[in-house]
Amino acid sequence: MSMGDCKSMRPEMEGEDDLIAAARNIARALGSKKNLTDGEREILANLGAQLSTMISLSEKKGEKIGDIEDRLNSIQERVMSWEADQSMIWDSGPNESMEYVKAVEEARKFVERLEGLRLNKDDQEYEVLQKAHDVLQTAMARLEEEFKYMLVQNRQPFEPEHMSFRSSEEDIVDGSSIISFGDDSFEDSLQRDSVSRASEEVVIDLVHPDVVPELRGIANLMFNSKYDQECIQAYTSIRRDALDECLYILEVQKLSIEDVLKMEWGCLNSKIRRWVWVMKIFVRVYLPSERWLSDQIFGELGPVYLDCFVEASKPSMLQLMNFGEAMTIGPHQPEKLFRILDMYEVLADLLPDIDGLYVDEAGSSVRIECHEVLMRLGDSVKATFSEFKNAIASNASTNPVAGGGIHPLTRYVMNYLRTLTDYGETLNVLLDDYDEGDSISLSPDTSPTTEEENKSTDTSGRISPMLRHYRSLVSTLECNLDDKSKLYKDASLQHIFLMNNLHYMAQKVKGDELRVLFGDGWIRKCNGKFQQHAMNYQRASWSSILSLLKEEGIQNPGSNSISKTLLKERLRSFYLAFEEIYKSQTTWLIPDLQLREDVQISTSLNVVQAYRTFVGRHSNDISDKLIKYSADDLQNYLLDLFEGSSKSLQNSSRR
Repeated sequence: MSMGDCKSMRPEMEGEDDLIAAARNIARALGSKKNLTDGEREILANLGAQLSTMISLSEKKGEKIGDIEDRLNSIQERVMSWEADQSMIWDSGPNESMEYVKAVEEARKFVERLEGLRLNKDDQEYEVLQKAHDVLQTAMARLEEEFKYMLVQNRQPFEPEHMSFRSSEEDIVDGSSIISFGDDSFEDSLQRDSVSRASEEVVIDLVHPDVVPELRGIANLMFNSKYDQECIQAYTSIRRDALDECLYILEVQKLSIEDVLKMEWGCLNSKIRRWVWVMKIFVRVYLPSERWLSDQIFGELGPVYLDCFVEASKPSMLQLMNFGEAMTIGPHQPEKLFRILDMYEVLADLLPDIDGLYVDEAGSSVRIECHEVLMRLGDSVKATFSEFKNAIASNASTNPVAGGGIHPLTRYVMNYLRTLTDYGETLNVLLDDYDEGDSISLSPDTSPTTEEENKSTDTSGRISPMLRHYRSLVSTLECNLDDKSKLYKDASLQHIFLMNNLHYMAQKVKGDELRVLFGDGWIRKCNGKFQQHAMNYQRASWSSILSLLKEEGIQNPGSNSISKTLLKERLRSFYLAFEEIYKSQTTWLIPDLQLREDVQISTSLNVVQAYRTFVGRHSNDISDKLIKYSADDLQNYLLDLFEGSSKSLQNSSRR
C-alpha cells in the first residue's frame, strides 16, 4: 500500500474511531441514567430510526433493482387478483387474509426503503417507487373496504334488556288543566318519576370480540402506511351510524329546537322522561363500550383512539344536548319544572362520567357543551320557579268555588310544593343565590320562629333557600285566596272558604315531608288562622239570630211582664232565620269530615243551648202550638250543614 493510500484512509479511520467513541459514550451515559427526559428520548428515537434505515439500505445495497421490481410485480398480482374478486378477503379464511396482509406489508416496506434513497425522477428506481405507491394505494383502498365491512357485519346487537322504560298514556299529564289550575285530576299527575342514580358503568361488546384483533391489525397497517386519515374516517363513519342506530333503538328521535318548541305538552312530557332514561344508559353503558372498542382497535397507536371515539360519538351527544337546550328556551310553564329538574339532576349526576370519557383537548367541545346545557337547565329551573310564583299571584277568578270549598289553586300549589320536596337538595343549590329579582318578604304570620330557624338553617346559620322560597310562595297563595274570598257576597261564606283552604294547607304540611321544612310553629300559626275564621263564621252567621233569643225587648211597655205578642214574634223570626240559614248553608261545603263535625258541634252548642234556655224560661208563656222545632230537632238539622247538597226543612227526612 502506497503512502498516499495510507493518508487517504487515515481520515476514514479517524471518523470511524470518532463514531465508535461517541457510541461508547452514549452507552456509558445510558447505563448511569435511570430516567430520560423527553428531549433525550426524542434524540435517541431519531437516532434509532436513522440507524435502522441505514442498515436496511446497506442490506439492499447489493440487491439489483430488477429483483425488487420482480417481487413488486408478484405483490401487485396478488393485490389485483382480489380487486377482480367480489368476495371479501377476511371471509375467505385466515390464510388468505394473512397472505394479503403479508404482501401489503412487503409493499409498504418497499415504499419505505425506496423513499429512504431520496430518489430523483431520473433515477431508475424512481419508476419502481411510483409503482410501489400505486400498489400500496390500491391495497389501502381495499383494506379500508374490508375494515368497514368487518365493523358492520360483526356489530353486536344493542338491546338493553336489563333496563326498562315505562311510558304509558296514563303517565302523560294534561298540560291544559295544569296551566289553568282548574282540574282536580292533577293531584295524581304531580308525581315525581323515580330518578335514582344511574347504573354504574357497564362495558359490553359492540363488535364481536373475535374480529377485534383483525381490525387492530388493519388499523396498524394503514397507519404505518400513512393512510391514517382514511382509516379514522372509515371507522368514525361506521361507528357514528352505529350510535345513530343505538338512539333509534332507544326511541330517541332527531328533533330540532323548533320541533321541540312546537310540541304539545303531553307528547313532550313523555319525551323528556325517555331522555332522562336514555341519558343514563347512553352515558353509563354505550359510551364506555364505544370508547373501549376504540381503545382496543387504536390503543397501540397512541391518543388517536380518543379522537376516534370523540368523532364517532360527538353527533349523538350533541343531539341529546340539543334536546336539553330546547327545553331551556321554551316558555317557563310551571308544569315543566319537575321534568326540567329531572333533566338537571340526571345530567349533573352523569357529568363526572362525561368528563371522564371526553378528556383532554379532543373531548373538550363535548364537555363544554354538556356543562353549558346543565347551567342553562339550572337557569330554567330558577326562571320556572319564579314563573310559578307569578302564576299564583296573578291567578284570577271570576266565579267563586261552589259552597266555599277548597280552591283548585290551593290543591295545586300544595301538591306542587309537596312533590318539589323530592328535589330539595337540588333546589337548595339552585335557589341559593336566586332572589327572583327582588327581596323575598314574609308576613309576620309566615315568618319562622327562632326555634324553626335553628331547625331549618345550614352550617353557616342561614335559613335554607328552599324554605325561604316555599314560605314566600305560601304567603303569595294566602294573599290570592284572600282576594278570591271577596267573590262571595255572604261574609259568612268568605270565612268558610278561607277556613277550608287554610285547613287544607295545614293538613298538607302536617302530613309529610313539608312538616320538616315548614316546622310545627308554622302549622300552629296556620291552625290559629283557620280557627279564627271558624269563629268569625259563627259571629257572622249566628250573632243576629241568637240575638232573637235574648231577653231584652220582650217585656210589655212600662212593665216587667213578658209580652206574649213579642215573644211569639221573636220565635217566628227565629224559625224563619234558622230555616233560611239551613237552606243556604246545607249547600255550603266543608270537605274535611273532622273539620265539618267540629264546626257543626260548635254551632250546635251555641244555637241549641240558647234556644233550649229561651224556650225553657218562657215555657209558661208559650203554648205548644208556637213551638215549631224542639231543641233536638235543631241539633239534628245542624248536622245537615256544609254537606254541599241543597235541602230545606220542608223536605227534610227528620220532619
